[in-house]
Amino acid sequence: SRYYREVLPGEIVKISRYDVQTLDVVPRPEGDPSAFCIFEYVYFARPDSIFEGQMVYSVRRRCGQQLAIEAPVEADLVSTVPESATPAALGYAQKCGLPYVEVLCKNRYVGRTFIQPNMRLRQLGVAKKFGVLSDNFKGKRVVIIDDSIVRGNTISPIIKLLRESGAKEVHIRVASPPIRFPCYMGINIPTKEELIANRPEFLDLANYIGADSVVYLSVEGLVSSVQESIRAQENENSLKTHKSRAGKIGHCTACLTGEYPVELEW
Repeated sequence: SRYYREVLPGEIVKISRYDVQTLDVVPRPEGDPSAFCIFEYVYFARPDSIFEGQMVYSVRRRCGQQLAIEAPVEADLVSTVPESATPAALGYAQKCGLPYVEVLCKNRYVGRTFIQPNMRLRQLGVAKKFGVLSDNFKGKRVVIIDDSIVRGNTISPIIKLLRESGAKEVHIRVASPPIRFPCYMGINIPTKEELIANRPEFLDLANYIGADSVVYLSVEGLVSSVQESIRAQENENSLKTHKSRAGKIGHCTACLTGEYPVELEW
């Protein structure tokens, strides 16, 4: 039978045709909280993944709800660029009481070889990738939820496309904080200079990408969205076992804050 579960930090697991055995759990140095990559929740992981006892989809939805608390906007509808930020967009819409409406659909019929690259397609690389559902947003104020803006060059043509297709206003809300620092733990983040958050354009990002407004989720908002359910589980467990592990929950936010979980040796 198939058996899925999370491998704990430091756990050594033996998988045989008969069972899954824990051979050992390497203890963490005393007092150090764990430092699970917070960007797994935001971006990398599949939405049906379960980390730390919670589903990634649910965390992304909570990020969207938190973003609605931090950065509401007068608008008519909430949408997203399909489809990685859909859970966050649904959370945002639900919290704001606005309808979630599709404004773009993925074009499944794109093959690199049989699209003739004319000038317009080159200007709007996204035109190949997405179809525009213009009836859904013509004359309306649209909030687009994105999961992250790293360099800033992917969202611009999408905003342009929506405006050309009749959107009255386009507001961008990002369900994660700006990435500012390199990751030394194995994720290939662009260089500091390439990150839009470190460039002068970031000071007027809305104007740079052609949006009416842009707001990112705060680091505190992301951390609370990720940890809320873990804390609730821990409290429930400590009530049952009368043992508290308070303060031991930790996540790596180095790419957002520059605070690395280990000392860098250079």
